[in-house]
Amino acid sequence: MATETYTPPLGYKILTPLYDLAIRYLTRENAWRSALAKQINPVPGDRILDVGCGTGSLLAILAEHCPEADFMGLDPDIEALERASKKINGPNIRFIPGFLSKEALPQGWQPTKITSSLMFHQVPLLKKSEIVDIMRSLLMPGGELHIADYAMQKSPLMRSAFRMTVQQLDGVEDTKHNAEGILERILVAPGYLTEKTLSFPTATGSISLFKAKFLAS
Repeated sequence: MATETYTPPLGYKILTPLYDLAIRYLTRENAWRSALAKQINPVPGDRILDVGCGTGSLLAILAEHCPEADFMGLDPDIEALERASKKINGPNIRFIPGFLSKEALPQGWQPTKITSSLMFHQVPLLKKSEIVDIMRSLLMPGGELHIADYAMQKSPLMRSAFRMTVQQLDGVEDTKHNAEGILERILVAPGYLTEKTLSFPTATGSISLFKAKFLAS
């Protein structure tokens, strides 16, 4: 896992300090992130894992909504995690540097909910499916996956916006599969009730929310 590479938040490390501002003003962040937090609906006793947590914006909202839940943010970008730790701090919030794996989490800590936002479009095609598989293997029966990301860009306007912004920064190869609908396919699996709940047109393309519930046998 140590040899794995990743794409920084805005495609280039030099742009990381601008990430929060760019997301706030170019992606209608308040609208989609608030909707994602409401969809996740943290409750006391929840153990929530944010994969690719970046600068911690989602965890800050979730922890404010429910201080009694247990939160963990995972990201390979040390600079982003440093920004996250300055943004939020509390005994129920932990940040772990690294890539998603069973070994990355503390022993005995099993998430009831796993979330990720604006991460999958930066990941190579085969890795997208691998990450979803690992998420499913970690999740408790009855648990939930909550994803917000650039998914299928249905309209010419949204495809053009995505092409001129996200693909210019993050590259075409990793991002094109999202625009073609890869998330709509890999998030569907036997034993899960999966739905695309909302979509938000933005200046950078359409951002969609997904929910997949692990049906306990």
